[in-house]
Amino acid sequence: MIIIFDIIFLEEAFNFLKELNAKHSEKIIYNIKKSQTKNDPELFKKLTDNIWEFRTLYQGNQYRLLAFWDKTNSKNTLVISTHGFIKKRSKVPDNEIERAEKIRFNYFKEKNQNQI
Repeated sequence: MIIIFDIIFLEEAFNFLKELNAKHSEKIIYNIKKSQTKNDPELFKKLTDNIWEFRTLYQGNQYRLLAFWDKTNSKNTLVISTHGFIKKRSKVPDNEIERAEKIRFNYFKEKNQNQI
């Protein structure tokens, strides 16, 4: 089985998963692992030019982990998960997308400073 990308969970995403019921976290991780091996918009969907979402529906809850791509290393494509939330409406709230964009900006800013 070919893995399309590796994933890194930033602290907020990790804490979100840790705070959930174990069965719910396991289901989310299972879906994320599936999305690493096949392109399925039911599991991993583009929201904006830069932000994507891992999607899990489990026991009536819609879980979302927002993420972005880091393709700066030509040998290792990364998806960076910024944070998670339980979706209550049909549309992902703008403030959650803006939050992911800010985290993405800071991630690349810090990464570039460390490479100098």
